[in-house]
Amino acid sequence: MQQFLAALMIAISGPSHAPATAPHAHTPPAVSIAAASSSVPLPHDRPSELDASSSAPEPAPVPSSRAAEPSASEPASDAVPLPRDRPDASAASSEPSSSESSSEAPASSAPSSAEPSSSAEPSSSSAEPAPPPPPPRDYQVACPAVMNGDVTGKSLPPIHEGQCGIQSPLSIEAVTANGRSIPLNAAVITDCGMATAFPAWIAEVDSYLKAHDKTEIKTINLSTSYQCRNVNHAATGNLSFHGFADALDVMGFDLADGRTISIAPGYKGTPEQGSEILHFAHDSACAHFMTVLGPDADAEHQDNMHVDLACHGKSCVSRLCQ
Repeated sequence: MQQFLAALMIAISGPSHAPATAPHAHTPPAVSIAAASSSVPLPHDRPSELDASSSAPEPAPVPSSRAAEPSASEPASDAVPLPRDRPDASAASSEPSSSESSSEAPASSAPSSAEPSSSAEPSSSSAEPAPPPPPPRDYQVACPAVMNGDVTGKSLPPIHEGQCGIQSPLSIEAVTANGRSIPLNAAVITDCGMATAFPAWIAEVDSYLKAHDKTEIKTINLSTSYQCRNVNHAATGNLSFHGFADALDVMGFDLADGRTISIAPGYKGTPEQGSEILHFAHDSACAHFMTVLGPDADAEHQDNMHVDLACHGKSCVSRLCQ
């Protein structure tokens, strides 16, 4: 190394300035050729590894408080350990990590929200069937005779029986005549037209009894009201107006003096049997009803007097009174 430095100094300063203290020093051939040919210095030769290792300065000491970092080729024994190598895919699938197992543990114990619980009650829509639709409305009419108190009764549901029936039937129990209520022997089913005409007729008969016999009607005895049948119970022919709740069969009256007068035998009987009263009742009915059939009409009415509001004639203004 000292020889190399001396040759370098000679090459820089030239041969005339060689030091006097080393006249016999050996000059390397490469340096001598360079000095003789030109004054430009040539590149230095690369020192050998032995000279570099012997002449390299020693590294400065590292403070004791900071540990020396290990080199990449020779790691120190006390260095921080590196992370483990990543496991293979087969090992990862067969042995799940602890974090995955801990996160999946509550999911396996708790039932899934998507799966319905066996103890859950079914919904009301599936357990209870839908209610049936309401039935269609029955369009009925009110009766002024009931509203005004001319009769005592109530409305009934519509009656539909083949060709017979009535949309707004009434059940009548009593009529009002001459300021008092006169009961029927039994409730009858009729329509509003009969409920309107009947009280006025009873009031005339009752007034006759007061004037002629000094008594009054106690009970009105009726027989057939609504009944779906033909005229005179025939197998064929026209429907009776009983089939439309528009007719009544009157049997007689119970009087306040204790007597009971009936169509049979009273109508064709003696005055004591009530012939005069029953004839007046027949004639008076012809002014209040459209049809009146008594013992003089036919054999079917020997024990009753049929009254109704049937239409007679083209304009429904004719009356049939027998």
